[in-house]
Amino acid sequence: MLVRASEALLRPRRAFLCRLGAGGKRGRRLSGGAAGEATLGCFPLNRALLRLQGPDAETFLQGLLTNDVARLTEAVGGASSAPPRALYAHALNVQGRCLYDVILYRIHESPQDEPHILLECDAAALDSLQKHLKLYKIRRKVNITPCLDLSLWAVIPKELSKDVAYKLREHTSKAVLVTPDPRVDVMGWRLITSKDADPVHIVPGSQIGSIKDYHRHRYKQGIPEGIKDLPSGVALPLESNLAYLNGISFTKGCYIGQELTARTHHMGVVRKRLLPIRLSGPVPPEGIPEGAEVQSESGKSAGKYRAGGDELGIALLRLAHIHEPLHLKLSDDSRISLAASIPQWWPKSTNK
Repeated sequence: MLVRASEALLRPRRAFLCRLGAGGKRGRRLSGGAAGEATLGCFPLNRALLRLQGPDAETFLQGLLTNDVARLTEAVGGASSAPPRALYAHALNVQGRCLYDVILYRIHESPQDEPHILLECDAAALDSLQKHLKLYKIRRKVNITPCLDLSLWAVIPKELSKDVAYKLREHTSKAVLVTPDPRVDVMGWRLITSKDADPVHIVPGSQIGSIKDYHRHRYKQGIPEGIKDLPSGVALPLESNLAYLNGISFTKGCYIGQELTARTHHMGVVRKRLLPIRLSGPVPPEGIPEGAEVQSESGKSAGKYRAGGDELGIALLRLAHIHEPLHLKLSDDSRISLAASIPQWWPKSTNK
């Protein structure tokens, strides 16, 4: 089934790009390159898709995920406002810790159609997530099947410009779906194609990028994705910046894990957050062990390393220490200095 992205779907992203312009402060290259080369990178993702289809698909997911799934089918602000094509969310355990980070894609066109939703997850968690969903399915009228015939790509411009949205809008009929990444603007677009499709033929002016460059971009921006960044049963949603990433509703009502998350939100205190980090020393050949302790200059614990690649990564850090000199303590008692930063896309009120 082909889905053509509507004018309303791309309008917010086009406005964002127009504000930046090709020479805007944040309109910087993802990587260097000469004029005339491809302006868009299409990155193959190690992510998988599940298809949920049936009359109860929406209400079924509503009780399992942090975001308001009803937004996918209900127009907001009148008939002229189309529902979003994609939503970001976490599935939590009963203790309120993240099990899976997911992106939902609406395939059906109107609220009158039978709900048809694609659910993106870490490829390594596909079987586990499918079992999790079927555990709670009970008598719900919803079919849950893996989409082995589809591929998922991230489309990220090397330079932000208003032309990107127009190119994507004009050529979406060749794709299963293309939509702005629902998390944050700096992550570009998500593209779903058939398994044998070449995204370069779908998105003009693009070239295939490496998954390593995609992860470097994510880590530079402090965007967690997948089970390495968000360990199942360990990561807390608000510490993982779920609210900043448009992945949670505090008004939708009950879902699994909601109680602790809502209590933390209403208390208004989140002392630790995932932040992008840059290492200034050589990385050991075996890499940085997951959970390596981050310490202040005085040796006080400031947080834990979560994941990364080369000198870039993310760490769960106490906000009180992020402007201090920090280092990673390794198992052989060696140290690597690191610097943490506040992402530009964070709400400005937290930029301190």
